[in-house]
Amino acid sequence: MSTLPQVSRISLKNILFPTDFSATSDAALPFALTLARIYGSTVLLAHVIPPEPRRQVVTDHVPAEDAQVWQDARKRMNDFSSRHSLADTPSKKLLDRGDLADVIPEMIREHDVDLVVLGTHGRTGVSKMVLGSGAEKIYRSAACPVLTVGPKAHSANWALRQILCPVDVTQNPEPALRYALSLAEENQAQLIVLEAVPMVPWQHREAVEQQSRFYLDKMIPEQARDWCTPQFLIRWEHPVEAILLAAEERQADLIVMGVRKSRAAGLSSHLPWPVASEVVSRALCPVLTVRV
Repeated sequence: MSTLPQVSRISLKNILFPTDFSATSDAALPFALTLARIYGSTVLLAHVIPPEPRRQVVTDHVPAEDAQVWQDARKRMNDFSSRHSLADTPSKKLLDRGDLADVIPEMIREHDVDLVVLGTHGRTGVSKMVLGSGAEKIYRSAACPVLTVGPKAHSANWALRQILCPVDVTQNPEPALRYALSLAEENQAQLIVLEAVPMVPWQHREAVEQQSRFYLDKMIPEQARDWCTPQFLIRWEHPVEAILLAAEERQADLIVMGVRKSRAAGLSSHLPWPVASEVVSRALCPVLTVRV
């Protein structure tokens, strides 16, 4: 089992908000602005122009065409900014060109980004969740935590009152739990720590629940107990259903969960596994994923 998380306030100095100027981006922006107001953050509005398509026939580059593409992108960025009330929030506009999987990580490094906030339409497939080509590339390539706003998340009067943190005690819960503890302390929110233990016969559930609660309780640092009285929740469904049911029943405002690194060759080092992706697509609140 990993070391206990330390309660230290997280810093959200810079929040990166990639946008494609769609209604999905419109729906996600209020979440970024709310967090920016809480943490005194600067919101970096970012748009990435797709790379130039490869031509079958080599032609001379046409400067006028390229200039028009950048001019149109700047206009759309200005229009997007003017549609939303950013007067009370420090903000900057970032415009670049290339593949999202390359450009977004570079923006994160260059601007010391602490959090990425993005929206997704969250299509679901037969065997896996598809976040959408743009959102999925960002979700996979960002080295910092990502707050993903799915199609069912509601931003009206959004505040952090109930925070759900699913954990797996056999993995490393420290990064996600540290964020959840810090967010709960900063916002005086109720923290609900959840462990899903599927496929346990009913006659063994009482013993398993006692053991799980014991380990969950040990994960909370002593220094947090003066202000934090977390609720421990054990559910017997598979993780996706356990998380979604708990979030709905407890009216969670945020789900904070760890995302394991991929061991598969050729995949991103923090490929979003189907559990996290499916939760994003169906949750009624945003989902904060933290690398573990």
